Parts: sequence; C-alpha cells; structure tokens
Amino acid sequence: MVRIRLLFLCILLPLLFHACSKPDKNPPPGSCVYDPTPVMIDPPDYLPPLESPPDNPLTEEGIRLGRKLFYEPLLSADTTLSCAGCHNQTYAFSDQGKRYSTGIDGIAGTRNAMALFNLAYASSFFWDGRAATLEEQVIEPVPNPIEMHQEWPEAIKKLQNHPEYPCLFYAAFGDSIINRDNAAKAMAQFLRTLISGNSRYDKYLRGELFGTGNEFTESEERGLQIFMNEFGNPEGGGDCFHCHGGILFQNVDPSLQFRNNGLQEAATLNDFADKGRGAVTGNPQDNGKFKVPSLRNIALTAPYMHDGRFATLEEVIDFYSEGLKRSPNVDPLMKGAQAGGVHLTPQQKQDLLNFLYTLTDEAFVTNPEYASPH
Repeated sequence: MVRIRLLFLCILLPLLFHACSKPDKNPPPGSCVYDPTPVMIDPPDYLPPLESPPDNPLTEEGIRLGRKLFYEPLLSADTTLSCAGCHNQTYAFSDQGKRYSTGIDGIAGTRNAMALFNLAYASSFFWDGRAATLEEQVIEPVPNPIEMHQEWPEAIKKLQNHPEYPCLFYAAFGDSIINRDNAAKAMAQFLRTLISGNSRYDKYLRGELFGTGNEFTESEERGLQIFMNEFGNPEGGGDCFHCHGGILFQNVDPSLQFRNNGLQEAATLNDFADKGRGAVTGNPQDNGKFKVPSLRNIALTAPYMHDGRFATLEEVIDFYSEGLKRSPNVDPLMKGAQAGGVHLTPQQKQDLLNFLYTLTDEAFVTNPEYASPH
C-alpha cells in the first residue's frame, strides 16, 4: 500500500515553494480556498525513492482533481468515455483483456493499452516513447480521433461550465479559469500516486510470508531462478532479467528501455510493419523497437506485446521459448534469438508462469484511493 506523508512546512521544501504561495487569481464565487497541502509519496520497501517534479509538485488538491478528471467522461466528445474507460483499476489500469481499445466512434486503435502504475519512475511514455513526461502523455488521448475525439478547447468549456470544476482548479492551482496545462498537471499528479509494490513477491522479499501458510512453493522458487538464469543454464535459463530487471521489473534507463525482442522476422531494417521507436527518432536502428513494460501485475494485463498478439502468458512464454524471430537489430540481450528461443521444458515453463503470478499486487488493484470518486 502506498503511504503518503503530508509535509506541512512548505518553507522547508524549496521545490514546493510556489505551491504554498497564495495568488488571488480569478477566485470563483463561494467558499473556494487556495491553500494547497504538499504531499510526498513514500513508496513501499525496496522501491526507489520518489520526488515531485519541480514544475508540478504533488498536492492533496492537485491529486484530488486529477483523480476526478481521470474518471471524467466529459473529456470525450460524446461524454461517454473517460481515461478509466480504457484503463480499469481491476486490471492494473489496463483495458480488460482487449487487444485494442475502442474509442467513442467505435474505431479500434493499433496498439495495446498499456497498464498504468509506477509511472513516477518512467522517463518516457507510450509504446514508442513519444511523450517525455506524464504531462505530455495525458494530453494526447483527448483530441485523438480514434480515442476521445474532442479538441481541448471544447473539453475545457465543458469543465468550465461544470458546477464543481472551477472551484477544484482554484483549490489546486489558484486559478478558476481552467486551461489544458493545469488539467494535464492534475492528471499527472494522480497518475504518479499509482504505485504498485505489495505483491506476494514483495512480501517474500520482506520475509513476511514465513509461517503464514502462503510461502513460495517449490515451483515458484524454481520459476524465480529460471527468471534470473542466463540462457543455456541446464536448470532453465529464461534470460528474463536482462530486460525486466530490478525491483520494478523493467529498465527505466532511457537508453535501455526500447528493444527489439524478436517478435518479427525482418531481412532489413525497413521491413517492420510498425516501426515503433524508429518512427519517433527517425533512426532506422530503432525500427521495430518498443518500450519494455513492467512485469508487475502481468497476470492481470492480458493481452501482451505492443499489438496484443498474445492472449495468454502461456503464449508469451512459448514465444520466448521457441518462437523468437531474427532481424538485423534484434536486441543482443535476446541471447536465444539465433536458436529460436531459450528452449524451456514444459515443467520449466510452468514454474516460470507460477513465479510470474506472484507479481500480482491485490492491494493495488483494490485500493480505494485509486477508484472513481464519482
């Protein structure tokens, strides 16, 4: 469970100084007050520390507004779809088993909706990394013609005419005149609070399972070793940790987070149907590379890969075991690529699958602080 500490002395926190000032800018009628309460996220044990961005420090009021906006269907043109419509908390804020999300006009996208958690650690967003910040990321779905299909000025007009939002924006930002940037800042604040770090695996690391009757099974222990073993290990070398390493189960280093994992056979760098990262950077060496997702909550976020081609985790494991494809820029860490996969036995596959199930964080997907406030 995420623990949030309130910091009452703004003078001690230079990064939050401007959040503690009290401009009197377009105050709405009534009893609205601008007196933001700074917040610091205290992540669960083993997860890295977190700091608020200097230009968008976390506050109680900003998080509250962002949560309401995340669940607000007014952001869509026909007022039927909110951000949560494609990012359901029950499924770790992914899209309920859908390969492609469908927007308000019944048009499906071309990429799988990514799960939303531990975004505060990320340095880029979307499968191709085209957004450098959460503030940039949350702006895109609203005007996207195959998603919410509404220009931001129209969305702002709806919010401005709403009986609650002018006061909520004033409480968060000291201005009741709503604009896109403040809406994006608020949603980004809420998304940064979505921290997942309390799975059975985390409890295993903390020694909390001993004597509970819920200790790791022998199969789960073997699966953990397969996950960590190098390719070629006779006990099962899954080679998973290279791309899904560390406590976050993903590499957030900007230079290492985009990889070609052998999904498509390609004779040249121009043979990839979806160029992925290459379409953003313009570098042919980046063609066919996509962001490596976290494996936390992986049992809840099917289907898998950027295009949702695998419906089950069993299919994913089979792919890495026997289905890797060759291409000019397949990642060098995919050591089994030349052999077509890491070649796990049926028992090793089951053990690895059982370990991956231990990464599910039930507290995260049932946390009432993340649920709809409506």
